[in-house]
Amino acid sequence: MSTASKHIEYPPLEGSARMWGTIALSAATFMNVLDSSIANVSLPAIAGDLGVSPNQGTWVITSFGVANAIAVPLTGWLSQRFGQVRLFVMSVLLFVLASWLCGLAPNMATLIAFRILQGFVAGPMIPLSQSLLLSSYPKALAGTAMAMWGMTTLVAPVMGPLLGGWITDNISWPWIFYINIPIGLLAALASWQLYRKRESATQKLPIDTVGLSLLVIWVGALQIMLDKGKELDWFHSGEVIVLGIVALVGFLIFVAWELTEKHPVVDLTLFKRRNFWSGTLAISVGYGLFFGNVVLLPLWLQQYMGYTSTEAGFVLAPVGLMAILFSPVVGKNVGRVDPRYFATFAFIVFALVLWMRSNFNTQADEATILVPTIIQGVSMAFFFIPLLSIILSGLPPDRIPAASGLSNFVRITAGAFGTSIVTTVWQDRAALHHAQLAEAINTGNSAATGALAGMQATGMSYEQALLSVNRLIDQQAYMLAASDVFLASAGIFLLLVPLVWLARPVRAQAGGAGADAASAAH
Repeated sequence: MSTASKHIEYPPLEGSARMWGTIALSAATFMNVLDSSIANVSLPAIAGDLGVSPNQGTWVITSFGVANAIAVPLTGWLSQRFGQVRLFVMSVLLFVLASWLCGLAPNMATLIAFRILQGFVAGPMIPLSQSLLLSSYPKALAGTAMAMWGMTTLVAPVMGPLLGGWITDNISWPWIFYINIPIGLLAALASWQLYRKRESATQKLPIDTVGLSLLVIWVGALQIMLDKGKELDWFHSGEVIVLGIVALVGFLIFVAWELTEKHPVVDLTLFKRRNFWSGTLAISVGYGLFFGNVVLLPLWLQQYMGYTSTEAGFVLAPVGLMAILFSPVVGKNVGRVDPRYFATFAFIVFALVLWMRSNFNTQADEATILVPTIIQGVSMAFFFIPLLSIILSGLPPDRIPAASGLSNFVRITAGAFGTSIVTTVWQDRAALHHAQLAEAINTGNSAATGALAGMQATGMSYEQALLSVNRLIDQQAYMLAASDVFLASAGIFLLLVPLVWLARPVRAQAGGAGADAASAAH
């Protein structure tokens, strides 16, 4: 993600050194991407064990995402200050340490603090694994190198739910973090052995500490507001109002500062480019919707459909299968076909998948729930690379790292925000549906009185029968609320299609935007 002014060109690695280098860098990337999906199916277990509601458990996801997003724009400065190899190895080792601490966390507050640390130190890992991998291969094989790297980032979301579910049910949730320790230590050791003599040039550069502090303040305040709002009844709470004001004022000062700073932490002038802002907005809103729904589905399955963590993981795992099949096709053709067509197709398929989910009911079997998950992989393949080629199109090579970093920051932040917004809307809609359904349970309703009488005939007391009926109402209310979220998300995906067409056509250029997109895709 960085290009130091005194760039050192090393010859490509050869033979077994290149193979082991690819394995080490891919293992570190795999571990990082795995950690963004492995906790999803474990949320109810973590929340139950630490004595909080599953909704509060989503902080485990959002805290990692926000910290990770904030660290991404810093990668360029850090790699020029310390060198790419040193920074990468240190990032992996600190990730291992943070993972170990997450597993040891005795309560939710400690776990969130360690997840913030884990997300922050993970920031440089993905962009640096890309640049080190590209330096290991001759230029003619750059596409092959990125395709192998891309496979890693697509296999991890398949493995995450399966592994997370199995570990939670058969061992205990802390092991979803402990499994990073051997992988990370081996990846760090192998990377250091192979790359330490291939260190990038370093130079002392000023860092925009004011800009970074403002970034942390406004993003942090906004995320806490989104996470705590549902507990504190939103703007009826003084705490939420204060957080909202801090986020807004912090954001406005941040924008003013970054536009006038000589070495800004993020280059906001990129938003003057139509393709950059339209592509970044489309990929960020799309990713926020996608990620929010990916967190919602296992929560609903485990809390209201009686699924174990393993079963929920099995239903979610195939999401990457179609992506693995179609991604190479998209990568090869993104330079030949207008990427706006690919992105439009992705949004239509996402909308179809969410529309299918909005038709689920409480009798939905595993096969019914699996089908949209498998189809979703198709939209994932057509989503990232085409939109990134739009975002990076027409940029000079020296601005591509800044553009990739900024678009990744906005996208990852949107993922964390999307999780909070989707789970909040789900809760609110469920409360509304519960109230409407409960109104029907009265002495004038023959079906309700008949059901209560039937339950009492089996030996239940009147109170126990009412509790059973309430559980059924809960199940229906949360099912209807999930349908509302799925349907609204499908509609928003369709509304993103015109946004893509605001971008100018991307000119096909050999090794241009398409290649840059492939290298910046995750």
